[in-house]
Amino acid sequence: MIDIKINVQNKDNTITTLEAPTDMGLSLMEFLKGNDYDILATCGGMALCATCHVEVISGFDNLHEITDDEYAMLDTLPNITDTSRLACQLKLADNMNNITVKIMGDGN
Repeated sequence: MIDIKINVQNKDNTITTLEAPTDMGLSLMEFLKGNDYDILATCGGMALCATCHVEVISGFDNLHEITDDEYAMLDTLPNITDTSRLACQLKLADNMNNITVKIMGDGN
C-alpha cells in the first residue's frame, strides 16, 4: 500500500500532516471526514452542495482539471478562491502527495 501525505491547514494556521491511502478509492472529502474534520458533505459526494469546499494552498497545479459541474457549484459560494475545489471530487492519488488544503465548507 502506498500512502501519500495530505497537509491540512487548521483554523489557527497550524498544519497537520496526515498519511492517506491511495488504494481504497477514497475522495479527499471521505478521508477528511474519516479523520474527524468537520465537513458536512450534505450531498454525500455528488458535487451538489459545496459543503466540502477546500482551498488548495499548495499543490493545486498537480490536481486534475476542474469539471464544469464542480466549477458551477463552487461559483455559487461567497468565499471561492482561485484554488477552490470540492473535496468530494478529488480522489486520493499519487499526484496529491504533499498538497496542503484549508477546509472552507459550511461545517467549519
